[in-house]
Amino acid sequence: MKKIFLILIFLLISNNVYATKILESGFITKSAKVNEGIVVEDPKNKIIIIFNHGQNTNDTAKKKECVWAMDLKNQASLVDKEINGKRIMVYNFCTNDIAGDMSLKKGWWKSKTPYVGKHKLDKRVEKNLELVEKFVNIGVPRKQIIISGHSCGGLLTLMLLSAHPEKVGGGISYMQACFGKLSKKYKVKKVGEEKALENFKKKRPGPAELRQRQIDNIKKSNNVPVLAFTHPKDKYEGLLSDWLEEVSGVKRIVISENYKINGKNCVVGGYDWKENVSTQKNPGHVMNMADCFQYYNPLILDYIASRIK
Repeated sequence: MKKIFLILIFLLISNNVYATKILESGFITKSAKVNEGIVVEDPKNKIIIIFNHGQNTNDTAKKKECVWAMDLKNQASLVDKEINGKRIMVYNFCTNDIAGDMSLKKGWWKSKTPYVGKHKLDKRVEKNLELVEKFVNIGVPRKQIIISGHSCGGLLTLMLLSAHPEKVGGGISYMQACFGKLSKKYKVKKVGEEKALENFKKKRPGPAELRQRQIDNIKKSNNVPVLAFTHPKDKYEGLLSDWLEEVSGVKRIVISENYKINGKNCVVGGYDWKENVSTQKNPGHVMNMADCFQYYNPLILDYIASRIK
């Protein structure tokens, strides 16, 4: 009986989440499907949003890991929107097969030494810059290319725009985070940000040093034109995101204190399933994937319009 029960659970999961796994880079459709390739017709009148996924690990390569349909649904809601006669296209960029120079296989995550070499996010930044040049070479105006990303992809977005603001029009970051569930694990709400980060540094000195170095490098920039969304109940860095307020050029939007937006309950879903946000393992971290997040689409479109002038 137990074996049958486990099989039924597996089939249920497969029919929902696993059936909506997306492994390809390419332009997404309004239904969040992906068409491989970078063909762009009438490039001068297109706005390209490059979307960067999150990561299950901080620095190692993950084969056959990219995004789920739920990750792309709200990105798909922007497809074909027009701004001053220019039509939006969204490109899903899979780069999870890249490993950093000090990956988890070498035990760096538990190391006390500073990170040496190029981190996975640094290499993903480089891949984004290469992709940007491909779009520019086929005729897309540089200012009409927007970098975006969720979680580690959100941090990547901030890193790229702080170091290379001249390369693209702007950036959109969703729930930037790449160092585990810091808000929850180190009890930020209870002990405060300073004490929580102190405890993180004691337990994981190597990762803590790298995280702070990345943040300091972002802060050093005179202009980081990024629209950044955070949520206080995000177990990753929801309560550790105030540093964004100190970054020149960043416009931060703090999503509601609860799991509603504009007073409406939020649901997430793939191609053939829907469930309340609150049933997710980390509800705050996926608020940007919920149907209700499209409330912010006019704000996102206004931001893009301000960047492509």
